[in-house]
Amino acid sequence: MKHKKSILVILLSFFAFNFFLMDLSYSSEKKVLSKVSDGYRILNLEPNETAQDFTVYRGDYIKFRLPEKMGEAEAVFPSLKEKKQLTRDLKTTAYFKMKHRGIYPFHIRSMKGKITVIEYHQASYKTLSSKDADGYIKTYKPLILDVRTQKEYAKGHLENSILIPVQELQKRINELDVYKNNAILIYCASGNRSTVASKILIDSGFNKIFNLKYGILDWKTKKYPIVR
Repeated sequence: MKHKKSILVILLSFFAFNFFLMDLSYSSEKKVLSKVSDGYRILNLEPNETAQDFTVYRGDYIKFRLPEKMGEAEAVFPSLKEKKQLTRDLKTTAYFKMKHRGIYPFHIRSMKGKITVIEYHQASYKTLSSKDADGYIKTYKPLILDVRTQKEYAKGHLENSILIPVQELQKRINELDVYKNNAILIYCASGNRSTVASKILIDSGFNKIFNLKYGILDWKTKKYPIVR
């Protein structure tokens, strides 16, 4: 009897933990209100708020918009072991890359807060492993979009892919208008920038977006072809 109770407790704990993870992703989805600009999610710091709490997606590149009367300041993420100098110029200020799900406390001068990183979920969005992506490309011939830099692209890319770096995607999105109802497979180096790009396209009305999980690095590791 005690053995059965132990198994029941373990099962209940497992389901409770997974429910918590699902709730973290889906209930927080509505809180991701900050805008993406030039491939970066901009987080506005409010000078009169004691707790600066934000929710972003895994893969987001984030920048802080400093309050009007604040000069340069250092942002510190203890759990990431990162600290960078911030300025009021959003084009040149430092950014942080949110690679993994979780909750990350930070402080900027006397301001303290946390960033909750969740997975991106959307009916028109799906991640594909390298194996599944290879099969999908061969079967459905989607548009393949590389969102890395020109330098990365020149070193090797998926065949028939077109290049639009994620930092340029919002400004050049009209180049993809004819593919709005077509399947688009997006990839980058590791799957982070492509997540940001997927969100940009879906927000602009694209409805068949596929993201190459772990990016071209995993694609090459699995021995799928690249061209130069």
